[in-house]
Amino acid sequence: MVSKKKAMEFIDTIDLMFPDAECELHANNPFELTIAVLLSAQCTDALVNKVTPNLFNKYKTPEDYLSVELEELQQDIRSIGLYRNKAKNIQKLSQILIDQYNGQIPSLRDELVKLPGVGRKTANVVTSVAFNEPQIAVDTHVERVSKRLGICRYKDDVLTVEKTLQNVIPVERWSKTHHQLIFFGRYHCLARNPKCRECPLLNECREGQKRLRKGLVKID
Repeated sequence: MVSKKKAMEFIDTIDLMFPDAECELHANNPFELTIAVLLSAQCTDALVNKVTPNLFNKYKTPEDYLSVELEELQQDIRSIGLYRNKAKNIQKLSQILIDQYNGQIPSLRDELVKLPGVGRKTANVVTSVAFNEPQIAVDTHVERVSKRLGICRYKDDVLTVEKTLQNVIPVERWSKTHHQLIFFGRYHCLARNPKCRECPLLNECREGQKRLRKGLVKID
């Protein structure tokens, strides 16, 4: 693993690359955001954003999601992966919100993770974006980038990655850096074809150096 100082140099470079990074899921309130993040599991934000305009126009409250048969809700999100299970979770979540939270999304992560379909990553995104609480949500992009750069170890689980990043990054930068790491992984350090050749971190990136040695990256 790289030093904390070196890790922050990497973070600062990524900050310069993606200064305007933000949540790309479209939502107007915490309830919509929670549904959108739930739908985004193992699915791209772009696809979710194609589905949610009609979905959020039809369903505005937890009561709305419970007013239809499960099969109808499933059809409304059919183009999204795991749509059957996600539809079930949305209806279960909606019922719990009505029964326990007056129909409102709770602002505390410990309460959010109790909701069906809401894991730690989803809860971190909602508390950060909707309620302005500093969080680092570790999705596939954040995990991949952190390990490739040597900020975390390849064997680290998601929670360890989260804790390591929190220890490295100043708390006031957590939420912003979370989005910047996502952008870096989504648009630059891609899973299959990372843009190592044009990466400002290539000389110090362990993944990039490994690709160089294997001849997977050609430098003019």
